Amino acid sequence: MTIIVTDQGFGPDTWEHGYTTLGEAANDAVALDVASDADPDTIPLSAEIIRVDFPNFADGRGFTIARMLRLRGYQGRLRARGHVISDQYAMARRSGFDEVEISQSLAARQPEDQWQFRADWQDHDYHARVRGASNH
Repeated sequence: MTIIVTDQGFGPDTWEHGYTTLGEAANDAVALDVASDADPDTIPLSAEIIRVDFPNFADGRGFTIARMLRLRGYQGRLRARGHVISDQYAMARRSGFDEVEISQSLAARQPEDQWQFRADWQDHDYHARVRGASNH
């Protein structure tokens, strides 16, 4: 069983329709599984949910994919999956992810309070601090 992390904390996975890999997807795919080495320009924007794989926590290509999808206008649900750790939650949210899918074993090692600590990702990023300093 997987756990979905959002700004509200841990929750169950509510997506029940399965996923299609990008290589097998047609333009009408409802849910896509995207590898970290995918070209963001080839990902159709019509899916309801796109799940981007993080094969290890040091692989940041998924953050770039999320950012590029949002810049291209993707409005659907965007999920990071795999080796994302709580320290990366703020970066995941800033790059465009709505949620992070983690395993129960990771949740046991990094409990909900460690993820919640980073849920104020909009208030404490570099750009917010710069904007705040320029308003005084």
